Amino acid sequence: MDLITVSTKPIALLTITLGSTIFFILILRPHTFSPKPDSMARSFVLWLHGLGDSGPANEPIKTLFTSPEFRNTIWKFPSAPSNPVTCNYGSVMPSWFDIHEIPVTADSPKDENGVLKAVQNVHAMIDKELAAGTNPKNIFVCGFSQGGALTLASVLLYPRTLGGGAVFSGWVPFNSTMIERMPADAKKTPILWSHGMADRTVLFEAGQAGPPFLEQAGVSCEFKAYPGLAHSISNEELRYLESWIKTRLQSSS
Repeated sequence: MDLITVSTKPIALLTITLGSTIFFILILRPHTFSPKPDSMARSFVLWLHGLGDSGPANEPIKTLFTSPEFRNTIWKFPSAPSNPVTCNYGSVMPSWFDIHEIPVTADSPKDENGVLKAVQNVHAMIDKELAAGTNPKNIFVCGFSQGGALTLASVLLYPRTLGGGAVFSGWVPFNSTMIERMPADAKKTPILWSHGMADRTVLFEAGQAGPPFLEQAGVSCEFKAYPGLAHSISNEELRYLESWIKTRLQSSS
């Protein structure tokens, strides 16, 4: 299994680093232009990174999405603000919200106020894209680890139905009482949840707690477990994400 590797800091929530073992080969091909109008409408993929990481460090991910359906896709890789993080003894680092302990379990304490503040920032990015004319069904929010938890919260609390939310090695960042605050249209947004069974940073049990929570909320979720995968993203996961998004993209007609 080809992997996008992660760093090995002992107590920090491990985040994506794009190591030298992954090579992205870009082959320049001559372009042919058709007089036919482009039937593929504009789409938008928002990628939220993990603790201590940055948006630009994750940008090579988009080079794996080579299908022609993504020719009109706008990608956005924002960076989290710097904040003190409890699990790292108050050290200041890029963090969407506070994390109290590592490993993250299904019962770990939750920073709901911090999550809700971060959700507002994500919603502002989505609102901007909608204002640019993108169909909400062509907007996809994806994230790894802490970014995966924020992805889930952002999609479930957004007032409109989006194309989908993809959670990689994430967890449910709030309590079940938050279900009452979820708009009816948000519950129609499909969720893809991928988690490595060998994850020792965000335990597999934390991922497994996601589908029952979503079922309780009335949200559709596809859960995929990856044997032997630790706290990282594999190319296999990203290839599946590509096909998962492709089946949901809306045409301009």
